[in-house]
This record gives sequence, structure tokens and C-alpha cells, in this order.
Amino acid sequence: MKKLPLLFVGLLAGSVLLAACARPTPNPQAQIQQAVAATLAAIPTPTRAEMPLPIPTATPMSLVGLFCEYQFCIGHPPEMAFFDVSAQQNPGNVSGYAQGMIAAYSANLFIQVLWQTAPGASDPTFLIDLILDDAYDTRTGELSVTQVRNMNVLYSSIGTNASPLLPFGGVGGWTCGDRVFAWKTYTPDSGSAQALFNDALNRFVCQQ
Repeated sequence: MKKLPLLFVGLLAGSVLLAACARPTPNPQAQIQQAVAATLAAIPTPTRAEMPLPIPTATPMSLVGLFCEYQFCIGHPPEMAFFDVSAQQNPGNVSGYAQGMIAAYSANLFIQVLWQTAPGASDPTFLIDLILDDAYDTRTGELSVTQVRNMNVLYSSIGTNASPLLPFGGVGGWTCGDRVFAWKTYTPDSGSAQALFNDALNRFVCQQ
């Protein structure tokens, strides 16, 4: 085995020593600061406390069995819900303030409401005639006139062959502000239509 020259061994030892001296000694304080900073960054920030929810105020009437939309409210049986007939027939022609049609139905009841603006009109007969279907509905009584909270209200019983399960019903109409409303129902018996109409009108309000 050849011996390394003494000069080469000295140079090698010197370079190792210089390399060891050139490598900076880690600063413990800097390491601690970095560790603390990393730890603080990993701690999740506390979430902002939620704002307390406002306490709901009492409404002037129960919302159960009450339809409110298009700037009017009307009563209906609680087990039913109105839907926008206009939107179902034509999605681009939804009901609105100026005109619209809603309906609700179950296995033993059908209710329909129609409205449109008619400034200055005081007689809702034309809209009653419109909501009655010439092919199915027939008025079986005279239109009675009553006063309900300053609204002239017309009502009549009807017969219908639209469904063999619902051969009876009623129709009514009234004006509120610049709009005229018409209401119709099909029922399985001859005695419930008037009560349904009264309940609808007793809870009816509209923006005037």
C-alpha cells in the first residue's frame, strides 16, 4: 500500500478543518423563535362569535293555513298548499301582482284563485264568469252579495262534472284596491263550499 504524501495529508486535514469552521453554528435562539412562530401559525384562529338571532315578533294572525304572496293573503285548509298554476303551464309566465292563478288540491277538495288588475272596477262578475269552466261548471244559485270589510263580495253555489268525486262546489268574487279576485272550489258535498269561502275571505288581506 502506497503511503500518501505528507503534504497531501496535511492539505486534506486542513480542508476538513476549514470546512468545519466555515459551517455556521445554528443559533439556538433563532431555532426557538422559528419553532414558536410555526406553532403559533398552526393554532387555529378563534371563530367570531355568532350574532344573536332576533327574537321573532308575533304575527297578527296565524300562518297555518294562510297563503301570502303577490301582495295579498288568503286562507285555505291547513292540509293543502297553493301552487302557481301559471308557472306550471308556462315557466316564462309566472303569476305576479297584476295577474295570476293559484290552485290547491287533495283527494277530496279542489280550490282555485284567479286575480287581475282592473282599476275602477267594483263588480267582480266578469272574473267569476272567467273562472267558471263552460265545459264543466254550472251555477246552481243566484249570486248573493255581502259586505266583508268594505269589500263587495259575490258568491254562488255551483255543480260540476269535472270530477265524479267532487260534483259540488262554490264560486265567489270580490275587489280589493285595483285588483279583482275570483275563487272557486269543487267539493264532495253541497254543504262545505260556503264555509271554505267564508274562511278564505275572513283571512284575506291585500295591499291597496
